[in-house]
Amino acid sequence: MDLTLKYYEEINNFLKEIVKTEKEKIIDAAQIVAEQIKQDRIFYVFGPGGHSNLASQEIFFRAGGLMHASAILDEGTLLSNGALRSMAIERTPGYGRIVIDDNHLQTGDLLIVVNAYGINAATIDAVLEAKERGVKTIGVSSVEHAENTPIDHPARHPSKHNLHDITDVSIDSKIKVGDAVLEIQGQEQKVGAMSTFVNAFILNSICIEATNQLAKENIQPPIWKSGNATGGDEWNARFIDQFKGKIKKL
Repeated sequence: MDLTLKYYEEINNFLKEIVKTEKEKIIDAAQIVAEQIKQDRIFYVFGPGGHSNLASQEIFFRAGGLMHASAILDEGTLLSNGALRSMAIERTPGYGRIVIDDNHLQTGDLLIVVNAYGINAATIDAVLEAKERGVKTIGVSSVEHAENTPIDHPARHPSKHNLHDITDVSIDSKIKVGDAVLEIQGQEQKVGAMSTFVNAFILNSICIEATNQLAKENIQPPIWKSGNATGGDEWNARFIDQFKGKIKKL
């Protein structure tokens, strides 16, 4: 079979499985997001790991996205500062706690943590610190990957916790061990990663469902319009002052 077509089919299969098994949890997460917006509170999205950072960027300052979304883009785990450095830092116990403290999360806040495997030290520490501060938590990660990673794997948090066991709401991204899904004859390793697609789908679905719930209550949350679309700058300018000083990376 054509590999591009096979990859397309794999992506669709993953998304169908998420809709089939995780829809209720997505709705639960959306309700929490909607409640934050009704109180005019921002919500935080953190992807503590190299490519998991893409998830937080996916719904931040995004055309069609909720303006209340605040991405935690900590320089430590961003690949732009060095891929090997990023992996070392995401494995460093205590680092995630520093990030949460640096972003001043407090009681009543909401933190969405996205990590493909849901086991690294930065991920687990971020959630533990958030919960200790009275922050609501939503996790997006692969249950299968976490539960099939050896307990003594060097990426694991010292507590051996899995992300899906410690958040208030946990959404299973269904990522297989190793992320990549396609085999090519003559190649030892699989190709075609899946996590970026499913993370983006889950996060956008949460925001879409939250917006829909607010609409049912006759609430129109501020939503970004593309600055490259006619009238985009003018539309966004109506709301910028509402978020300047509240969203760190705006």
